[in-house]
Amino acid sequence: MLVADRVIAGALMALSLYFMWHATVLPIGWNGTTGGPGGGGFPFWLSAIMLLASSGIFLRSFKTNARAGTFFDMSMLRPVLEVIAALVVTIALMPILGSYIAIPLFLFWYLKIFGRHGWVLTLSLVIATPIFLFFFFEVTIKILLPKGITEPLFFPLYAMFF
Repeated sequence: MLVADRVIAGALMALSLYFMWHATVLPIGWNGTTGGPGGGGFPFWLSAIMLLASSGIFLRSFKTNARAGTFFDMSMLRPVLEVIAALVVTIALMPILGSYIAIPLFLFWYLKIFGRHGWVLTLSLVIATPIFLFFFFEVTIKILLPKGITEPLFFPLYAMFF
């Protein structure tokens, strides 16, 4: 387990540095003309957070009381494959149904069916997530997410916010 932690953490650290380096092609700081972050800001800082997290995992693997054991429990193979399949289906549905339908469908499946969480948690996240995503991406940082067949439903919202 410790060797796997170190290898994966090292690979994530290298990948983070690579992403940070490529993000510097675009401006990282606040863009005064558009009133928002530069195009490389979010990729850079998200990669920096990933670098810190993977560095923590790497350093933790050297603790003397760190646990050693098998890397992967075979009983977890089926749930991991189910989640991977659900993510593939979600990504495939995005161009057709749009992000604002595909992501809540995935969340509903993951929380209620796969995770067996209660209705209050499930419905609150299924409803709040697309609202948050719309305001964060489309209104705040002006990045349009795929809408698929739901695009005409967004025209009144575009008129309100743009």
